[in-house]
Amino acid sequence: MRKVALSLFVLWTLTLAGCQSNAAKVKQLQDQYNAEYPAYAKDCMDPVTAGSSALLTGEKLTPEQIAALEAKKKERDARCKPEADRLAQIQKELLPHSSSAVLL
Repeated sequence: MRKVALSLFVLWTLTLAGCQSNAAKVKQLQDQYNAEYPAYAKDCMDPVTAGSSALLTGEKLTPEQIAALEAKKKERDARCKPEADRLAQIQKELLPHSSSAVLL
């Protein structure tokens, strides 16, 4: 009986340690995402910094202005892709843990 109780206690302790470890990893990933996302959003998604605010206001653009915006978008996409990929990877790592994670 003692062996069974001891085995159950060891199993429970390992399970509890695994849950705490999982919670710590989720918190670390969430903190990392929350720290990195605002700068990414401002640099890569904000209409003003993205150069698309003129289009949103209905302003008529010349072909040269459109070409400049397209070149700027291409440059921004190339510059922002690595960060977008990193943030997507963090989200991907968080997804399997979301069902067991406590809302932070």
